[in-house]
Amino acid sequence: MGVFLRALRALVLLAGFYLLCCAVLGVFVGIGVAAYWRGVNPLALKVTVFLALLAFPVVRGMLLFRTPKDDGDDGLPVTEDRQPRLWAAVREVAGAAGTRMPDEILLTGTVNAAVTENARLLGLLPGRRRLYLGVPLMTGLDEAQLRAVLAHEFGHYGHADTRLSALTARGRHAVARTVNAFAERAQKQVEKERLRQEKAAEKALRKGRKAKEVDTRGAGRTYRWMSKVFIAYGTFALRATQRDARRQELAADRLAVRIAGRDATASALRETVVLDAAHGFYLRGYAAVGAAAGLLPPYGQFYGGLARLLAEPSRQEELGALRRDLPPGDLSPYDAHPPAGERIRLIEAMPDDGRGGRPAGPAMALLNDPERVLADLEAATLTQEALQMRRADWPELVHHGIRAGHEADAEPLRDAIARVIGGPTTLHALLDAADGGRLWQIAAALPQPAAAQRVSGRAAREFLRPALLDALSSLVLLELADARLARWELSWSESARLCLPDGYDAWLPPAVEAVVADTPDTAPLRRLLPQASGV
Repeated sequence: MGVFLRALRALVLLAGFYLLCCAVLGVFVGIGVAAYWRGVNPLALKVTVFLALLAFPVVRGMLLFRTPKDDGDDGLPVTEDRQPRLWAAVREVAGAAGTRMPDEILLTGTVNAAVTENARLLGLLPGRRRLYLGVPLMTGLDEAQLRAVLAHEFGHYGHADTRLSALTARGRHAVARTVNAFAERAQKQVEKERLRQEKAAEKALRKGRKAKEVDTRGAGRTYRWMSKVFIAYGTFALRATQRDARRQELAADRLAVRIAGRDATASALRETVVLDAAHGFYLRGYAAVGAAAGLLPPYGQFYGGLARLLAEPSRQEELGALRRDLPPGDLSPYDAHPPAGERIRLIEAMPDDGRGGRPAGPAMALLNDPERVLADLEAATLTQEALQMRRADWPELVHHGIRAGHEADAEPLRDAIARVIGGPTTLHALLDAADGGRLWQIAAALPQPAAAQRVSGRAAREFLRPALLDALSSLVLLELADARLARWELSWSESARLCLPDGYDAWLPPAVEAVVADTPDTAPLRRLLPQASGV
């Protein structure tokens, strides 16, 4: 399908959204007129207010006249003067693809590469081009694989995909804005109804009556029904363009094979899937683990530490398994990208072009002063709140970050102690309360699942015991950590290790479980706690 026909289709789908909005508003007007057929009355006024509230999200979506633009604020711009080798590589691939060079290159903190174009006249006239290149992606690729990634992206330029993206994005944004407006109003109705029912329950308890269980399933139902109409249209629009979008992706893959070679293209796609999983794991387990304690890794290491994880010898078997056993992918009929496994299979089925096995340097070698780039990337992509956090070396960050997580896990138990017995909310205060027969009163003050609220006695304890055990375990570890008897140590080869005194690994779990038994026994745990705590 040519550029003009694709632009026409995108325009028709966008016009269909506005026609749907007009039809919905027309129905509202008809209902309103019918309400006033016999003159002004209280019911008609109520119907008018109700319809006006329903019409607001529709009108709001229709007023999205401006096509969303790519303003280049989502990355670190790099100039040719600062990064000549990267620009030369991009220029070489663009020339091989027979397409115009991007006007800007921006580095990002994601495992992704993308191209955009701020086209004009419904995408029929070209505009300013930007290439977004993820530094975490470059961290795990070699130069040949990076060439394949760039060639794939420039294939979208050659097929004018980027010119039409702004027009199709406008339709998606209009539908999403309308659906989100309905969802926001439905959520407000739910919150309002929950507050009303909670107040009624509190009033019933004060009068000695049994409180009704809070049920907000009916609140906001009309708004949710309305949102389904626009969700259905958005689904139709995605299905209408999905087949063509997948053809564009496969065509871009073929161009990448022609420019970079079959093996480099297949391995780049396979490595991208692996890097995406590894980067997510790295962010959760390393880079962001100190956020709860207000800590960030050393400058440049928020993104740069990924290279240490990828280079760890003991991780190679795990990474190799990810390369061999790719996830099945999203089989959704609305995804524009075919599953990675299918794309790799089609690429590897192409004839051998003899370009496999050639040595290639790391893609990061294309960057001048990569340490400086990594530090600048943090300043360009992290939030101001994150940038204000204190920098810490990796061992300190891991220990205090995990400790802060346990502090958050223990907070509900501390609150329960304060509400039931008052005074200090320490571990020893809890153990004293357990010895005094008040442990399960404290447990009952913890946040409870709905099932626990409907039972009593031993059955209620069985619902409460897991949450109490988890919170107590965190409280114990905090006590030991503050006495320097426990510490979480950084490991690039496995998850952070909890280091305890000799024997504690075997003694501590049963000692904690003894405290939450039906008849609490605190003596084993007290013997393991530091004497300086006043035991």
